[in-house]
Amino acid sequence: MHDHDTSEHLATYADVLAGELPGAWTISLLSPDAKDDLAELTDRIWDLDLLAASLAEQPLQQAAVLSRPDGAQLVLLNRHDERDGFLIAAIAPRALPDEAYGAVPEPNGIALADDPFLSAEQIARDLLARYNNALGQVRYNALGGVQPSQPDRVVLTWQPDGSVATAPADDRAHAVLAAHGFIQDPQSGIHRLNGDDTQAQARALREIGPQLEALGIGTALQHPAGRTAPTSAPAPMPTAPASTRTPATHIR
Repeated sequence: MHDHDTSEHLATYADVLAGELPGAWTISLLSPDAKDDLAELTDRIWDLDLLAASLAEQPLQQAAVLSRPDGAQLVLLNRHDERDGFLIAAIAPRALPDEAYGAVPEPNGIALADDPFLSAEQIARDLLARYNNALGQVRYNALGGVQPSQPDRVVLTWQPDGSVATAPADDRAHAVLAAHGFIQDPQSGIHRLNGDDTQAQARALREIGPQLEALGIGTALQHPAGRTAPTSAPAPMPTAPASTRTPATHIR
């Protein structure tokens, strides 16, 4: 294919793929002219296997980036061998310390056939499952005590500054949290509810419980001390202003 045809094919494939993947995804295309962006993206591709080998032979010249509202990102690029299809990999979040990635296996990328519908199924059951798990681990490591949530449970953790932090697993929980004053960090994906007004904070925590429960999502409220996993039973929402709690004293 000519370069123009290759770019059009990549864009069309990415557009169909985004519509077939679970969740809401948006697409941004990086052309060969965006050299700085391509270089920065190359450094963030979370792969030490298939894509690393490909990029060692052929530097990134164009790409389609698929982004999810919770901060997850995938990069789609053309193959540069005799085979048809594409390569796709996870993108590591910006602004997380290197130590957060320690002992977290890379969610290495995969090769895709030239069929975006079949590829979406492959990504959902393989790459996305590994990527979501790795994302949860590095975000947990970065904040030193915020347990990763699951699709059926949101884990809320008191922070030493009086705020409450959580990393919801999907858009349903994100919408409820955002409606009650939680602010999402676009880089880490962590949602925080500040404690400047303890009465408002306590009221928000009481209100999100029933709303999440109506969606089939439980809640767990915990202190980060010890960094132990929360119990399986949902924690009750506070019925008194948050100023009555004993703040956590240690976060690594």
